Amino acid sequence: MKLFGPLYERAIGWAKHPRAPTLLAALSFFEAIIFPVMPEVMLAPMALAQPKRGFWFATLSLAGSMVGALVGYFLGHYAFEALKPLFAALGMLPAIESGIVTVQAKMAESPWAVFAFLVLGGFMPIPMKVFTWASGIVGVPMLQYVLSMLIGRGKRVYLLALAIRLGGEKAESALRRWIEPVGWAATALVLGAIGWLVWRSQQG
Repeated sequence: MKLFGPLYERAIGWAKHPRAPTLLAALSFFEAIIFPVMPEVMLAPMALAQPKRGFWFATLSLAGSMVGALVGYFLGHYAFEALKPLFAALGMLPAIESGIVTVQAKMAESPWAVFAFLVLGGFMPIPMKVFTWASGIVGVPMLQYVLSMLIGRGKRVYLLALAIRLGGEKAESALRRWIEPVGWAATALVLGAIGWLVWRSQQG
C-alpha cells in the first residue's frame, strides 16, 4: 500500500503555495503540542522546491517549534490534570506518562542531565510533544529546557536544510525513490520508541 508517496506529492504542492512559510510555522507550532505530523514532512519538499531558501524555512520551522514548546510546557505544568481525559481519548496519555517517568529520572541526576537527554531527544524519531508536556509536568528548569529544545530541534531542521542544499536534484530524486520505505521505517521507529518508553516506565 502506497501511503507516503501521495503525502509527499501533496506536500510538494503545499510548498508552492504562497502561504507555505506560514503553514510550515503553524505546523511546527502545533506539532510541538498535539499534532502528530512532524514538520520535516513539509520542510523537506519546501527546501527542495526552493533550495536557496531552505535555511530560512528551517528557521521558520524552528521558531514555530520553540513557541509551541513553550506553550506545551506551560500547559503541562498548569493544566495537565484537566487535560488528561483529552490525552486518553487521543491515545497520547501512555507516551506522556512514560516520558514523565524518564524525565523525572534524569532530573533526579541533575538539571544538566535532563538537558543532555532532551537535546538527544530532539534528534530521536519520538514526537516532540512527549518531551514538551513531560518537561512542563516535571518542572524542568526553564534555562535547560529552552536551550535543549533550541539545540535539539535546531540541529534537525538545519541538518535537513543543509542536506537538501548540498544534494539538490539528487536529493529530490532519492527522496522520491525511497519515500515509501523511509516513511514506513520512521513509523516503525516511532512506535518502537514509544513502546520502549512504556516498557522502561513499567520496569521502574
